[in-house]
Parts: sequence; structure tokens; C-alpha cells
Amino acid sequence: MPFQPLALDWFGRGELKTLKSAEPTAAALPLGGASLFSAFYLNELLLKLTHRDDPHEGLFEAYDRAIAGLRDLSRAGRPAVAEPGVHASREMEPILRQFELRLLQEVGFALELTREAGTHAPVNADRAYWYVVERGPVPAEEGRDTPGNAIKLSGQTLIDLERGRIENPTTVAQSKSLMRLLINHLLNGQELSTRAVLRELQRLEEPQ
Repeated sequence: MPFQPLALDWFGRGELKTLKSAEPTAAALPLGGASLFSAFYLNELLLKLTHRDDPHEGLFEAYDRAIAGLRDLSRAGRPAVAEPGVHASREMEPILRQFELRLLQEVGFALELTREAGTHAPVNADRAYWYVVERGPVPAEEGRDTPGNAIKLSGQTLIDLERGRIENPTTVAQSKSLMRLLINHLLNGQELSTRAVLRELQRLEEPQ
């Protein structure tokens, strides 16, 4: 059963371990529709951005919360796919964005959300910023060249992300763009299979 939590016990020192036991720790409640697709997206992020045998207890807890949230939406019949995709339910966006943010933190990609790069001045909610990969937020001033590998967003979006408040429509849209920019940077040119599959599904649904 996909996404069934298990308690595993194994032994062995080399690459090949011997499984001693595998017991379910919760009821087998299936995921369906867009929630299932989004859960596979989370799995692909984990496989491509974490290393084998690295312990990430905090990340496991974040993943467990995300799957539980997606399962609740699945049971409620929510139709939208939040990542990747162009149409997204407001209920699904916070689940995925919060997991992506925790994943980036766990793999050592420190996100600066409260201070401006260079000056370390507090981010102003009413100001526009360029978020530059591996630097952080830089004030977007007229007349200055657009930085490379960056996206433009509001200070309020950065503050909302820091506080875990992904509800405002602008924050929802901009936080998704920011997470995609940073994840693409870490993937270093690799394409996520879930994005490719969704793109193909959207192509098939287009009127011929």
C-alpha cells in the first residue's frame, strides 16, 4: 500500500541489509486523485535531494504531516494539483510549500527570509525584492539591472513564509515561484518526472 507508514527493523553492515520485521503503524488509508499525484511529487523530491542513510527526523515528521494533509484533502474530494501545475487549491498550497521549505532547510540550503542580503536590514513587508539564489532578498530598485537567477516578490511574501502563513493569494503564487526556483537550482538541470507526466497529461487534455 503506497504511503503506508511502517515500523522497520533490519540488520547488516554493508549495502545489502536483512529485513527483520515490517509492521504498519497506522491504518492503510489510500490517497487518490491530485493528492496522490502531489504525494508522488514529494517522494521524488526526497529521492533526488537527500542522500541515502542520512538521518532527517525533522524531515520525516514534516513528510508525515504533508501526507496526512494530502490524505485529508483526498477524502474531501479536492480536485486540484498544486505542484507542479497551473491550477491549485488553496488548501493544498500550504501543505506543499511548507514541506518544500523544510526540505530545503534540512538539506542545508539556508533560506534568508527576514533580512536583506548584504545590509542585513529587516525585510519590509511593503517593499519589492529580488530573491537571488544563494544570496537572499535584494531590494528591487528602479534603474538597477535585474539580477541573474532571481525572481521578484514582495516583502510580505517573505514574512508570510517565515511565519508559515501561506494564505494570501499573492503569497501563494509568489512562494510557489520561489520554491520552484530554489528546487530547480538544487536539481542542477534534472527534470522531475512528476512535472513531465503532468505536462503530458495537460497536453492530452487540450482540444485537438
